[in-house]
Amino acid sequence: MKKKKNPRNGMRCPYCGRPVQIRPASYVYGKDNLDPESYLYVCNGYPACDAYVGAHKSSLQPMGTLADSELRHKRIEAHRALDEIWKSGCMTRYGAYEWLQNKLCLRKKDMHIAMFSIYFCQETIKECRKFMEMKQKGGGIGT
Repeated sequence: MKKKKNPRNGMRCPYCGRPVQIRPASYVYGKDNLDPESYLYVCNGYPACDAYVGAHKSSLQPMGTLADSELRHKRIEAHRALDEIWKSGCMTRYGAYEWLQNKLCLRKKDMHIAMFSIYFCQETIKECRKFMEMKQKGGGIGT
């Protein structure tokens, strides 16, 4: 059986190189934290270096790669653009992710917006907008 890597050992911030620690989400969000049971991987340089990423509740594994404010906002925008496609009813959620995977020429294991760079977020937004524009004009899925 393949041994899972423990990401907490030796994680470093891709922006400043400092070590990363898992902390309660309230460390970043303060009293605005909506979920007291959530955790984040946070750069030790926080708040000067504002890189962090959420952790899965059950495993405490990172949900993606550390992101600064700019990248976090691009990822949110990319998620919203992709959500618009499947929520419009023209594809299932799974189908929308598979469509995007093909558009971006990514392997299935790399098809996680929480791991995307700014470039892939921008490409996601562009392709999703193009798709929705074609849909509104009556175009098909193969756009």
